[in-house]
Amino acid sequence: MRIYNPFMPELPEVEVTRLGIAPHLEGRKVSAVKIIDGRLRWPVPANLSKSLPGQTVHAIERRGKYLLLQMDTGYLLIHLGMTGTLRVLPSSDPLKIHDRVTLEFGKFSLRLHDPRKFGAVLWHPKSKGPIEVFALLQKLGVEPFSPEFAGELGADILYQKSRKRSVAVKQFLLAGQAVVGVGNIYCSESLFEAGIHPAKAAGKLTRPQCSRLAEAVRLILKKAIAAGGSSLKDFVNSDGDPGHFMVQTKVYDRKGLPCKVCKSPISQIVQGQRSTYFCTQCQKR
Repeated sequence: MRIYNPFMPELPEVEVTRLGIAPHLEGRKVSAVKIIDGRLRWPVPANLSKSLPGQTVHAIERRGKYLLLQMDTGYLLIHLGMTGTLRVLPSSDPLKIHDRVTLEFGKFSLRLHDPRKFGAVLWHPKSKGPIEVFALLQKLGVEPFSPEFAGELGADILYQKSRKRSVAVKQFLLAGQAVVGVGNIYCSESLFEAGIHPAKAAGKLTRPQCSRLAEAVRLILKKAIAAGGSSLKDFVNSDGDPGHFMVQTKVYDRKGLPCKVCKSPISQIVQGQRSTYFCTQCQKR
């Protein structure tokens, strides 16, 4: 049995999920769709049970934290919400409580398990235009690994998007309107890597700081994906192993421990009801 189980997944965890399920689904034809309980964050379209069987999954892409299953006549969008999981397992395995939707592929199925119902399964037909026009994707920032964010282009985006913004740079990154995927853990780590205080006003970032920050975002997210994501509770990859990025963090969840660079104790503050970790010496305001 394959299990893809992020807790409050961010970009690295969703990308690990995509990499795990793609080999099993791409090129396969949907044989059936079962909507066990469609009362998710938005109602699951009831007609999927009739419209998807017979369609082939041509590719699985990711936009921000959305998985995009490209099919013959459109895209199936899946968001894991806070506690959603995707499992690829034999179709003969019995359903479990909190299983919400299954896509059948003959002898195996892809099942969305979502205890808190904050996930989503949505449909965008090709007749309504390219997937980029889908309402939930339109306001997302640039992808951190896209050509548009490569090199100094990423610095340009951060610099231009942050002008005249009084919000703290940590909140600016979390909003995802400049660049997507920098979740809470990765914000703390990226800002430490770039030597920027998390409470600094975004509008006061200098051009060199934006350059360092763009490079740090790409580096931290790449490391997190390579480590299989972060396991705060029960995130595991396709082999059942937890994500190991948490053992690599330099500031996150290390309050009071010595900074790995200067040995000063790591500090913790709360921003937007979420914990932020930083080094007062390496990240002067």
